[in-house]
Amino acid sequence: MKDKGFLDSRLKTEEIKHLAEIARLCRGDILKMTTLAASGHPGGSLSAIDILVTLYSYAKVDSKEPYHPLRDRIVVSCGHISPGVYSALGRLGFINIDEAIAGFRKERTPFEGHVERDVPGIEWSTGNLGQGLSAGCGFAIASRIKKEDRNVFVVMSDGEQAKGQVAEARRFAKKYNLNNLTVIIDYNQLQISGWIHDVMPQNIKDNYEADGWKVLEINGHDYKQIYEALREGATSKNNLVAIIARTAMGKGVSFIENKWEFHGKPLTLEQYREAIKELGLTDDLDKYNKMRAKPYSGQLRKRPEEKINIDVGTPFIYGPAEKTDNRSAFGKALADIGKRNFNMPGKNPLVVLDCDLAVSVKTDIFAKDCSCNFLQGGVQEHNTATIAGAISTEGIVTFFADFGVFGVDETYNQHRLNDINHANLKLICTHCGLDVGEDGKTHQCIDYIGAMRNLFGYKIIVPADPNQTDRVIRYIALEKGNFIVAMGRSKLPAILAEDGTLFFGEKYKFQYGKADILRDGKDASIITCGAISEKAIKVSDSLKTKGYSIKVVNISCPSNIDREAIKQAAKTGLIVTLEDHHKETGLGSMVAQVIAEESIPIKFIKLGVDHYGESGKPDELYKMFGMDETGITQTVLSNIKK
Repeated sequence: MKDKGFLDSRLKTEEIKHLAEIARLCRGDILKMTTLAASGHPGGSLSAIDILVTLYSYAKVDSKEPYHPLRDRIVVSCGHISPGVYSALGRLGFINIDEAIAGFRKERTPFEGHVERDVPGIEWSTGNLGQGLSAGCGFAIASRIKKEDRNVFVVMSDGEQAKGQVAEARRFAKKYNLNNLTVIIDYNQLQISGWIHDVMPQNIKDNYEADGWKVLEINGHDYKQIYEALREGATSKNNLVAIIARTAMGKGVSFIENKWEFHGKPLTLEQYREAIKELGLTDDLDKYNKMRAKPYSGQLRKRPEEKINIDVGTPFIYGPAEKTDNRSAFGKALADIGKRNFNMPGKNPLVVLDCDLAVSVKTDIFAKDCSCNFLQGGVQEHNTATIAGAISTEGIVTFFADFGVFGVDETYNQHRLNDINHANLKLICTHCGLDVGEDGKTHQCIDYIGAMRNLFGYKIIVPADPNQTDRVIRYIALEKGNFIVAMGRSKLPAILAEDGTLFFGEKYKFQYGKADILRDGKDASIITCGAISEKAIKVSDSLKTKGYSIKVVNISCPSNIDREAIKQAAKTGLIVTLEDHHKETGLGSMVAQVIAEESIPIKFIKLGVDHYGESGKPDELYKMFGMDETGITQTVLSNIKK
């Protein structure tokens, strides 16, 4: 890549001719793809193709080494222009162009309808508009943390500039002076419903300038202007550069130019033939039809796996007489890991992101000792969640801490896209459940299990006490993949075994997916998770004095539930699930699923949240829902077989 990277001040005449010819071929590829698939977005692909060809030709990216660690990062935020991206990548040698044309939008091929990160040359799967600039911020920050010299380019549509997350990302980029980040906007002024100024008026130039960016306005079909604007963005050390590139939707095909109908509508076969003739290209659609009828047999170069090497230290011990909250145990463990690995040669960097809640979610402890690896995103949860996801794909151990209602409910879509992008994010959500107490129903996140279990790659962990929390945090720091660790707000005692020793003490080792038998028993079983496990233990201990033997099972990993533990619990004849969560979407429903799938004949009761809570002390709220010790006891005793 030594001969790339916008080295020359301007393009030579022969270079401009070369770009124009590649773009002409790409326009034909775009029409072939979308006509063959009978779906797709030809209009924006045609308007952006001159930008894409220039960018991929001169950015520091190499088709022979598409995953070179020092490459520039190119994010295409408007993922629907995938025909344009695939055609540019194909003509520049990143992928096989024939395979891309024949396989576009076809099952069992990598060339999906919106750009996918598994395709060489594509850094971030998009399609959910408005998230690409946040991902670009993440890549730009990652290069700074790793002390690697690279540029990040984000290609965007004009319609998506109306998204609030774009404004969040603009401000974040300015705050952290991400001068290695350049935005180029395909300003064709049309979107799927028509003229952008009718759909949602916006002042794109004024908005970027108001947030401290330098704005360049160019002709998006003039290769000289495109190159020089991109070069200014790549070489500027004092300004964040946004390029507004004026283009024509459908450029290159006269009868569809500037027609919004072709934003997401392919040409008819007759229109396709007329367009191919106008472009002076060969109509070889029959060849691709025959290829498309056969199973895809191509192989793309795979992205290398990032290895994680950090020192997670030794767990802290919280004694029987010490009450603390799980969030403080998280904060102390995180700070300990941070100090152990900060600027240590050979160790992966560790970064923590916060949304103006550092004192509450306890990331302030980390921030004191590792301030340059602490990123304060402010009250901008959507942007911060995406930034965190992008950073985590760069070999950086990334924690994002937030309240449950913000870290899960408000940013679900961002985490879904992080998951699709194979992120390695550690999402810590405090203030979950009724345990939030006096903040009331707007802040009591009671659906974190139900929501996050929908994401195939996220592993959910709900620790029971500070000792287990400490071990969970050290575990996930070393493990690849996306995790959510959910916890409440209140201070808790350490959970004790029946002999009075610490259950999660020095000999305990957290094993993902393994249940903890907190109390053994034969008359009934309470299956629980999280801080409310303490109440189940108290009920079991109390009923023991009355001659009842109640098993208590802590399921800390509900998304990978311990089926054997549930089968063993079922031998008592009664299972009561207890959770500080919506009882129809959380642990109870997952236990019920196992019971049904295993055809276990058993009496089964769910205790949990069945409507939005109120403001009040947690114990009073638990009492309202029958989840206090009295309520749990009554439920168990009224259902035990006589």
